[in-house]
Amino acid sequence: MNTKLLLITSALLMAAGGLGLQFAPRELLRYGGYPATGILPVLVQLLGALYLGFALLNWLSKGVRTGGIYARPLALGNFAHFTVGALTLLKYVAGAPEAGSIWAFATGYALLALLFGVVLVTHPFREVLQE
Repeated sequence: MNTKLLLITSALLMAAGGLGLQFAPRELLRYGGYPATGILPVLVQLLGALYLGFALLNWLSKGVRTGGIYARPLALGNFAHFTVGALTLLKYVAGAPEAGSIWAFATGYALLALLFGVVLVTHPFREVLQE
């Protein structure tokens, strides 16, 4: 598996989400139908900071050999994030059928969780030896 492409893809997606959450928290809250008052915009900005940090981690690690025991914390962190995120989003859309646009996020998260799961258990040399 091309882990460089996987890390670049996840970095770009997280950076896009993080920038939106960081710089437009009130607008995104209003779009979601939530009040943009009190501590909620600050929490949304903190979530954006988390996404930007994870995006930087993935971007700066794109050249590192990943898989098996190599860069295991990186693969495990991404796997945990996308797995828990996918389960959370799927639970939400199952209870709110009118949230059709969230299905795209849930599908994307599930796909990235699956791919990082494969990276987590696959030795990077195995691909080289099979070619």
